[in-house]
Amino acid sequence: MAEPVISPPEVAFTSPLEHSRRQLEALLEVSEAIAQQRDLPALFHDLAGRLHSVVDFDFLSLVLHDAAKNVMRLHVLETRVPGEKVAGTESPVEGNPAGWVWQTQQSFVVSDTEEETRFPDFLTRYRAHNVRSIAILPLTTAQHRLGAMGFGRLVPQRVTDTELQFMERVASQVAVAVDNALNLETSQAYQTQLARERDRLQVLLEINNVLITSREVPELFRGIVKTLERVIHHDYTSLALRDSQTGLLKIHALDFPGNQSLIKQEITVPADTSPSGQALVSGQPFLARGAEIDRYQNEIIRSLRTSGVQSICCVPLITRGQAFGTLNVASRRIDAFSPQDVELLQQVASQIAIAVENALAFKEIEALKNKLAEEKLYLEEEIRSEFNFEEIIGESPALKRALAQVELAAPAGTTVLLLGETGTGKELFARAIHNLSPRRDRTFVKVNCAAIPSGLLESELFGHERGAFTGAIGQKIGRFELADRGTLFLDEVGDLPLELQPKLLRVLQEQEFERLGGNRTQRVDVRVVAATNADLSKRVAERAFRSDLFYRLNVFPIQIPALRERAEDLPLLVRYFVQRFSRQLNKDVEYIPANAMAALSHYSWPGNVRELENLIERAVLLSPGKELRIPFAELKSAGLAAAAAEPSSAFTSLASAGSSISTLEEAERQHILRALKHTQWRIAGPKGAAVLLGMKRTTLQARMRKLRIRRPV
Repeated sequence: MAEPVISPPEVAFTSPLEHSRRQLEALLEVSEAIAQQRDLPALFHDLAGRLHSVVDFDFLSLVLHDAAKNVMRLHVLETRVPGEKVAGTESPVEGNPAGWVWQTQQSFVVSDTEEETRFPDFLTRYRAHNVRSIAILPLTTAQHRLGAMGFGRLVPQRVTDTELQFMERVASQVAVAVDNALNLETSQAYQTQLARERDRLQVLLEINNVLITSREVPELFRGIVKTLERVIHHDYTSLALRDSQTGLLKIHALDFPGNQSLIKQEITVPADTSPSGQALVSGQPFLARGAEIDRYQNEIIRSLRTSGVQSICCVPLITRGQAFGTLNVASRRIDAFSPQDVELLQQVASQIAIAVENALAFKEIEALKNKLAEEKLYLEEEIRSEFNFEEIIGESPALKRALAQVELAAPAGTTVLLLGETGTGKELFARAIHNLSPRRDRTFVKVNCAAIPSGLLESELFGHERGAFTGAIGQKIGRFELADRGTLFLDEVGDLPLELQPKLLRVLQEQEFERLGGNRTQRVDVRVVAATNADLSKRVAERAFRSDLFYRLNVFPIQIPALRERAEDLPLLVRYFVQRFSRQLNKDVEYIPANAMAALSHYSWPGNVRELENLIERAVLLSPGKELRIPFAELKSAGLAAAAAEPSSAFTSLASAGSSISTLEEAERQHILRALKHTQWRIAGPKGAAVLLGMKRTTLQARMRKLRIRRPV
């Protein structure tokens, strides 16, 4: 049995005139509330208090039509009954009383929801909330159909015509207020959007100004961080660039104010263990939150998580369709980085990509420029320097055998080890190998390992970074980088310090190294030609030279013959040097006496071609006319003096008997011993025996080994 419909007690005992007066007052109060309020929830809260004195209701609701989704959305729900408010609920237009009111522009009035048969599914919701009677009225202005306004009661009660008319008048006023409020919200939303767009365009402009005024990646990065932090909340920023050689990601710039210990130079991480790698592979922005971040395990991610980071966004840097790095931002807030933020980061990343690519290109150009400058200076020094030979001179079988090996080795590109006494022309053979190789158009660089102090040799070979040691005020390119795609000649490689030998071995095997004081691997393509006058196998046995380096250098050994082993070439060499020094010294020496040539031909030449060259230069300088005058006293040999006095007999005796050779060696041995005793066995230095004898330290040491001269104990 249906419950009886009850009239509201306040209306039942009020005269019609008094009721009309109250309604008019209520309408005036509604107008006043509308004039004072622009916020819909606040307006309905105010209306509820004012209307309760005229109309009995327990619920007051506002349902608006969403044209974008074509649904009815509950915007405001005001009730005197405690409970959960469900504002924001969306419902289809069809099958919805509010949707029917919006479509038909008719009021929907139900005295008892238990007896109403229309909209059964929707009325079930009213019954679930104990709503027994409802009145839903259209909200319409002259321009728009907005939605519906609903009154609800917890008891079954008929809505009188007077109440309905009053509700409709209230709804018409509320419609104007709602329309104004929606227009205000739209206007404010547009203003907010315009302000946001203005700020973002300002950010893009400022970043563009930063990018066009700087070519250095760290300086670019600082400007980007300073600009971005004004519009996007984040706690961490970095740039990750892919190393084309290793495929790893290098963090070239990093800013994390909350954790300064994380900031290191060029941190390297694998691409597959980094969110940056995910963005790089996909070419799309990558966003990870909370536990999703923990899937990526590397040094930086662990530090970020320890510091409370909850959100990470990585945006690829793309130029010419290729991603080469990412712009990374992170925040301690889980809800950071809205779609609008990601869109802005993409715009910023497109600018950064061009700038970073240009910065890296400028850096590479600068490096090549420096390298070319170093190469130019080196070549100018080479041109200014006085080479031992302009070409290899001689026709002896021993020399031809060595040159045949040069022809075999030169095109192959393999490592060559030149063996021979000091002064035999090993550098000239190294140049011949370079000139006959495919690398002839690139630089030939030489380093004398014995002439450079061991403390500076590493810097000379491999270069150094600024601040690597006291006095390193700038970056220096080493000889290996200078010889890239060319040939590096390591003279006196047997004197290379033990501590540098592993680094040289690595370059020979892997073609890579690090500059002194640096951690960036440099890759080069260098052919190495080494030379030594020492017995390396003996030095290996004495543990003064690494065996693995010896085997790596000894791939193709070439023995350079000593001058005494190619006696047939001596007349050719003498004539060549006489002509050369005559031009250089403005002398007119034209011929060589027979006794002078005989004397020169029968000397043992412990200093080899270098000694011959120096002797001829002095002889040309001392010759007053067209005849070459040899300073026989400088040969330090009684046998040569006799040969000079009686050329034919001396030549015969020297040629027929080997005893004169031992006599010359003994004379040389005694002469060196006298010099050593005079200098108290000091070999090097300004007062050493080498200076006294007019020869190099290494030459003197070689002669002492050959003549078995040892310092007495």
